[in-house]
Formats: sequence, C-alpha cells, structure tokens
Amino acid sequence: MAKSKRYKSYEITEGVERAAHRALFFALGIERQDLDKPVIAVVNTRSEIVPGCVAQSYMVERVKQGIIEAGGLPFEINTIAVCDGLAQGHEGMKYSLPARDIIADSLEISLEAHRFDGAVFLAACDKMTPGMLMAAARVNIPSIFVPAGVMKAGDYFGQQITISNMREYVGKYLTGKIDLPALQQIEELACPGVGTCSMIGTANTMAGICEVLGLALPLSSTTEANTPAKAREGRRAGRRIVELVQRNIKPADILCLESFANAIRFTLAIGGSTNTVLHIPAIAFEMGIELNLETFDRYANTPYIAKISPSGPKTMGDFHRAGGVPAVLQSLGDIMDLNINTVAGQTLNDIALEAEWKDRDMIRPRENPFRLDGGLKVLWGSLAPEGAIVKRSDCQEKLWVHEGPAYVFDSMEEAIEAVKEKQVKEGSVIVIRYEGPVGGPGMREMQMITAMLMGSGLGESTALVTDGRLSGSSRGPCIGHVSPEAALGGPIALVENGDKISINLLEGSLNLNVDQEVLQVRRQTWVPVIKETKGILRRYARLRPNPLNGALWDS
Repeated sequence: MAKSKRYKSYEITEGVERAAHRALFFALGIERQDLDKPVIAVVNTRSEIVPGCVAQSYMVERVKQGIIEAGGLPFEINTIAVCDGLAQGHEGMKYSLPARDIIADSLEISLEAHRFDGAVFLAACDKMTPGMLMAAARVNIPSIFVPAGVMKAGDYFGQQITISNMREYVGKYLTGKIDLPALQQIEELACPGVGTCSMIGTANTMAGICEVLGLALPLSSTTEANTPAKAREGRRAGRRIVELVQRNIKPADILCLESFANAIRFTLAIGGSTNTVLHIPAIAFEMGIELNLETFDRYANTPYIAKISPSGPKTMGDFHRAGGVPAVLQSLGDIMDLNINTVAGQTLNDIALEAEWKDRDMIRPRENPFRLDGGLKVLWGSLAPEGAIVKRSDCQEKLWVHEGPAYVFDSMEEAIEAVKEKQVKEGSVIVIRYEGPVGGPGMREMQMITAMLMGSGLGESTALVTDGRLSGSSRGPCIGHVSPEAALGGPIALVENGDKISINLLEGSLNLNVDQEVLQVRRQTWVPVIKETKGILRRYARLRPNPLNGALWDS
C-alpha cells in the first residue's frame, strides 16, 4: 500500500525521483515494504558520562520494539548531553544553559532534514528535557516523551540521601563536622544507580511537567529507572506514537496557554526547580505564547502540597509511591484546567480521577497544604527592578524577612574562597554578580556555594543574592536571576561591601537600602567586569539572552 501524502516521510520515500533516497534506506538494511510505514525518530541523549542518559540506553530497544509492533519504522537519533552535577562548581557550568538551545536547534535540524513523521523523545536531565520540549513544539510533529526514570535514593545508616544531601556533607567536612572516611562513605552511597537524581531538581521537575503538559504517559515521570515498569512504559510509548502519527495529533493540538498555566501551578505546588522560570517560557515561546516572571507571580497563590528532597526528607521514590503527578492533579483539582487532552488519549481530568493517591501526607489535599502559597516566590524591588526568584520552600521561615550587610563578589569562586576562609559573618547577605547570561557568560548555577553555606552552618543566618542561577538541589535563603544582571548595569553592579540589603519573602521584595543619589555617583565610575570568552560562550554573550523571557537566544 502506497504511503499517504500527509506523511512528511512521503517526501523521501515515494516517487521515481526519490530513487536515490530509497537507495540510502536500503544501505541501512531497510526492506522495500518497510518504506510504506511511518518513519519515527527515537530521540536519545545516549552518553556514558551522564547517569540519566545511561538510563535511556536501556530504553531505546523497548521503544523501538513498540514502534515496530504498531507498524512503524524507527530510527534512533542523538543530541548532546550535559550532566549538571558534573558541571557544577567550575567553568563547565557556563555551558549548561546554552546547551538547552543547542539541543533544540540540533533536533530541529535532524527531524526536519530527515522528514520524520513522529518522534519519541527519551528525555533525561536538566537541559535535555526542556531542549527536547522546545524542539517538539517548534517542529510540531506527533511526539511523545519518555522520561529517563528516577535514580534510587541512597541509604546512609537508615537515612535516605540524595546528591543534594551529599553536597552539603562537603560543607560539613570543610568545617570539621565529619571526617574524610565518613565523607568518602557518603560519596559511594549517595547515587546507588543510574537515572535522574532522586530529588525535585530541574530534571525531575521538567519530567513531571512533561506529564502535566500532556506529552508523557501517566506516572512515567517518576517511575524508577532500569525497571520492568519503565521498560513497559517505553514499549507502550512506541506503540502509542504510531497511533498519534496515524491520527495526526501534534503538540499544537495539545499545548495551549492553559497547558503552561498548569505547568506553572504544578511547579509551585511541588516546590519545583527555579530553573522552570526559564524553561516554561522558552517552551511556550515556540508555541507563540508569551510568558515571563509576572506570569509566575500571577499564580503565586497555588497551595504548596508536596515536600520533596531537598525541601524535606522524602525523595522522588516516595513521591511516586504516594501517587506521583496524577495525585497532584487530583489534589489541585479545579484550580487547574484539567480539560487538556494528552498523548495517552485521555484528558488530564481522566488521569486525575484514576490516580492512586496512597499517601495524603506526602502529597497533601489542597485544603490541607504545607502552605497556602507556592514553593517558588518572585521578588521585585530596587535591587531587582525586573525581578528575581527564590525557592521559598527550601528556606527557613525565620529568614523570610531578613536584612544584612552585603559581602560582594564578582564570581562564585571568590565567594567560595571567602566562606572557606571564614571571612563571611553570620547574618550577612552574600552578593555574587557577573554570573548572569551575559556576564558569566552562561548563567552558572551557584550550587557549590549554596551547599557550602548549608554545610558550614551559615545557611541558618546568611542569605545569598545572585544574577546567576540556582540548582534545584539548593537549600536556604538563596535568591537568583536578579535582573537586570550586573554586566548590563543592573543595580546589583553598584552594590558595595557593607550596604544593607532587605529581603522579604512574604511581600515579595528585594531592596538595596542605598540612596539613589549615592548609586548615581557610583554609576558614573562603574566599569563592567569583562570575562574572557571563546567559542559558543562568546556568541552566547553577544546575543544577550534575557532571563525575563526564558534566556532564549532569538527572542
């Protein structure tokens, strides 16, 4: 049977003039009768150095098996991968955020150039999932996402530990609270297998968002990696993508303004990663929908119903067993728009009604939340006239209202050294600037210094303010994305040691308590710090990506 012209692959398999194209397929071992089938991309980030991506190596053949069973023709394609954990604390982190847009661009190129009819995205870690979501929205062919699966939590004398806990133990070692043998033992226990780190960092927040957006099968974002359950999900997704292609159901048929509002509410309800204020607007942009920090602020009244590590002791495994994303949808109920269709052939409302909500303390009813408002909080004020973001759920309430003298550093390394040398006093506000998208360049995460603050005990009294990003594993009073950034002349560039900074997480304010006349005098002599760059970082800085709209290159 001849292939329908509505399939994009018709352009490379049908007609006499495509003889050379067919010859290339035959070089791959494809038989002539297979060319009548829909051509499906299995999009992977296969990499032996990223634990989340190693988990996806297990999934490729399961997905392809499902595609073949349903009558499709699968081909694995790849894109780059960055492990944010391995990139932390050095120059390598500058490449993490730019990788997101490169992933999106590379997949657009491959999917469009080869005229794929549909795609299964094997989504893994922090920048891969949003990059893939951007590509799926941009290319707009039938798509389904299969998250990598969650890593098991570590066990240290009966205490569940994740990579975020382990990093804090570094601070404890540096301050003499534990010895080197104990630290080495924790190193070997914290990550007992592959998968996405078992906390609500960026990887697992974005995986959950795949479900909430309707682009992944129910519960698939929290299933443990390398398990029979995860293998079955892959096979089901493979079968399902062929149906989606046959019915021509595309991301644009699912994604809408209400979809992204749901994603924001979900993030606030579970205390998800601050990086979502970059990624959700970036994905929405591909659909022609404009979102920004003010959008997140608009939904700030979303109840906070699930405490997941690092906000509490429970891990992603506990969250899955409690009911996962479907239980969150059921709990939030009609404050979400649950009439959204999904790739599973159900609405979000259908999925919420079928949720097996087993633990109502781990995932609370919205009438009995941990807090009446969300885990993230947008801040505005004289230090951040264009906004900043804090993961309020990870900050002790005694520091929600705080004022202290500034200790100013022009890089994360300078701040780390000062903390090591015990030069920072309790009750102060550490300011790390020139770490934004342009000034970094690349907008590094400040995870190394935030972990040191908690491990050293400074996190009990000392705040952090930066124009860089924050890791999803960060805890404490850490405020990121301060805009405008220092490299563009934002007020953060004018802060001096000893200036008083006021933080109020109740009112949503971040202020520099220095007279405007004094700041005007400082601005007259201000010279931006210029950091040497090369290659992609030089191009990234020149494009001046703005965190207000997702730090996109071309917006």
